[in-house]
Amino acid sequence: MVTRPESVGLSSSRLEGMDRFLKERYIDTGKLPNALTLIARKGEVAHFGVQGFADVERKKPLGEDTLFRIYSMTKPITSVAFMMLVEQGLVALDDPVHRFIPEWRNLGVYDAGFMETFRTHRPKRPMLMVDLLRHTSGLTYGFQQRTNVDAAYRKLKLGEIEKFGTLDYMIEKLAGVPLEFSPGDAWNYSVSTDILGYLVGKISGMPFEEYLKARVFEPLKMHDTDFSVPAKKADRFAACYAVTAQGRVLYDDPAKSHYLKPATLVSGGGGLVSTAGDYLRFCRMLINGGELDGARLLSPKTIQLMTANHLPGGKDLSEMSISLFSEANYSGIGFGLGFSVTLDAARSLIPGTPGDFSWGGAASTYFWVDPKEELIAIFMTQLMPSTHYPVRREFRTLVYSAFTEANK
Repeated sequence: MVTRPESVGLSSSRLEGMDRFLKERYIDTGKLPNALTLIARKGEVAHFGVQGFADVERKKPLGEDTLFRIYSMTKPITSVAFMMLVEQGLVALDDPVHRFIPEWRNLGVYDAGFMETFRTHRPKRPMLMVDLLRHTSGLTYGFQQRTNVDAAYRKLKLGEIEKFGTLDYMIEKLAGVPLEFSPGDAWNYSVSTDILGYLVGKISGMPFEEYLKARVFEPLKMHDTDFSVPAKKADRFAACYAVTAQGRVLYDDPAKSHYLKPATLVSGGGGLVSTAGDYLRFCRMLINGGELDGARLLSPKTIQLMTANHLPGGKDLSEMSISLFSEANYSGIGFGLGFSVTLDAARSLIPGTPGDFSWGGAASTYFWVDPKEELIAIFMTQLMPSTHYPVRREFRTLVYSAFTEANK
């Protein structure tokens, strides 16, 4: 049920203007196939905009319950699952990763050479669990296309969107690839959260996907979130598009997608399909301090810990990042345990509140939570890459411009 925006300090006319802006700039021009905007404040849904086609070729309209590939918006969910194990005392943030992945004990840092002839040196310290959560592990993604290390990832098909192999395969092959840097020395967007998913399975004694279903999705009643799309829900699955030199093209046909079959690589970094409604429930758990409708996943203190800046020395991403790609801006933005965190909105030049946290996915999905303003905002579409249009910045600007009152 959608409440009157004015009752929670938002302008209905400005929120309607936001959807009109998205329609005129992105949907009518063919830049985006669709746009779903969901805004909740003070515990109430104040706006739910749905426009465009879930499947342009078949002229299937977007729906409130459309299933989206959320890609890296999987990462905060996996991070929450890992922190649940931390709260149980089964693992600690300063544990070395090789405690649970012994074959990684002697990982070296890249000096020179190619995959068959790598020369390395010993890291300054071991990779810790906190490095995986904040992307200071020394791991990378093959699509960075920056070094000989990420070239090895591409050759081995590690961390690709098509989800090649299995988690065991990834762990085994990464044991033979150097780190980009000594853990803690830099920030680099990477397969780190896939490794967290593997660790959730190993530490809990349950397959990762079963742990998420039993301990996260069922308690939160996220009934449409999974690593694949069952046949009975296939008609709700959106098409995914990509921008190329020839314009917008169909990237993943929902009638032929690999998501229609069970995943072989259960990717904690980018494998989930979900709905806006399900993701709202996840965000509500976060903004409520780890609890929703009587189901407590984490304590409020753990949520506070996760949404604090964990970059060494209190630095922001502009000071720490060597990554050629990220789902966040760099200046004025820190990184917590699974989320980017606003440190200084003036430096980022994007509206926000110190302490708000967010992340996005490769197909241009995005969310943020602003605890001070009691705000949750979710944007769903299906267009790759996520950096092609400034729609996330515009979305944030338009949402905050709809405020008629702000919390002190």
